[in-house]
Amino acid sequence: MFRKFIALALFVSFIAMSTSGLMMFVIERPSFTIQMHPVHKIFGLVMIFAVLGHLGLNYRSILAYLKTQSVAIFAGVLFSLLTVLYGIALMNKIPEEIAGPMDKLAEQVE
Repeated sequence: MFRKFIALALFVSFIAMSTSGLMMFVIERPSFTIQMHPVHKIFGLVMIFAVLGHLGLNYRSILAYLKTQSVAIFAGVLFSLLTVLYGIALMNKIPEEIAGPMDKLAEQVE
């Protein structure tokens, strides 16, 4: 029964995260991003817990997948890309005179 709840939570959170993320990607307005942020944030948390449950239930299979060289290389490339993109994002600081007012407005909306 737990496996079924995890599967459905993962499915619904994937739908929520992907659709809200795609809408924010296509509609490139900060006001729209702030409007969609609660949906994206809440279902992001749901997805984290569902993924942890999924990993707990399927860790042996995942480890078996990684024994295939091409799969391990693919995972390595994805993790490398993730690391590089996080590095770029964290080094691309928004000036405080812009970030401060944006943060205050976002707090008012949420």
